[in-house]
Amino acid sequence: MKGYFAKRLGYMLITLFVIVSITFFLMQLLPGTPFTDPEKLSEQQLELMNEKYGLNQPVAIQYVNYVRSLVTGDLGISYQYEGRSVNEILSERIGPSALIGFQALVFGALAGLALGIISALHHNSFLDYGSVTIAVLGMSIPSFVFAALMQYFIGVKLGWLPAALWQGYEYTIMPSLALSVTVIATVARFIRTEMLEVLGQDYILTARAKGISEKAVVFRHIVRNAIIPVVTMLGPLAVAIMTGTLVIEKIFSVPGLGEQFTKSVLVNDYSVIMGVTLMYSALFIGVVFIVDILYGVIDPRISIKGEHKL
Repeated sequence: MKGYFAKRLGYMLITLFVIVSITFFLMQLLPGTPFTDPEKLSEQQLELMNEKYGLNQPVAIQYVNYVRSLVTGDLGISYQYEGRSVNEILSERIGPSALIGFQALVFGALAGLALGIISALHHNSFLDYGSVTIAVLGMSIPSFVFAALMQYFIGVKLGWLPAALWQGYEYTIMPSLALSVTVIATVARFIRTEMLEVLGQDYILTARAKGISEKAVVFRHIVRNAIIPVVTMLGPLAVAIMTGTLVIEKIFSVPGLGEQFTKSVLVNDYSVIMGVTLMYSALFIGVVFIVDILYGVIDPRISIKGEHKL
């Protein structure tokens, strides 16, 4: 067990190091610097600013200095917000993004699970066709379209929820719902497909022949076996939510990582771009690690070493 965790942790750190390195050198290809505004800075002032932040040094030296600071937990100083560290900015922004992302993932997974189960158990019925239609629409229409529609009808026309800003829990509901649409559609589609396949297996017919209640058959045998492939989707779905926040946070004026990342790219704030990228990468890798652990929880026959228990 300890060896497994140590090995996985080593892979996670190597992956983060590779992501940081690639992102750092790709940023050097961006045109200009954070201070290339001729209307605000003269050439002499620009040289002083580059010297102050070490941007006049060779790229290799900048990279070594950044990695050295990163090892100590220092993500650097923001060029956009004078005197503010990236650690401070991220600590303020991670809360809103994590909250709406977590809510979207949990609600989307539960709603998609329920929708997929209903669809499979009522195959070729009105409920099945309705569930499939919802899944297709959720996969076809981008989340920001749903966000704009909800903002207009639910927020502006009906006034049931705040249309934008971030001043209380009720402000988190619509952004979370908008992000959860893709999750609902994906989970529902996979659950339906897997359950229809499991329903035709011999052991399901045997369980029913033994007189086991239909509820026990559905949840103890069918859902439990059908849900394993869906767990694999949690990683990609988490990435989809992280990507979606870049637009959703802008639409609903959520002061999260997505909005900050967009602002930083527009002004070439290298340190913040690196910090947000590292944060997103760490969250994704963490989700993948949790998915690996969930395999053993859902199906005890699967050990965390990747071997089958006898």
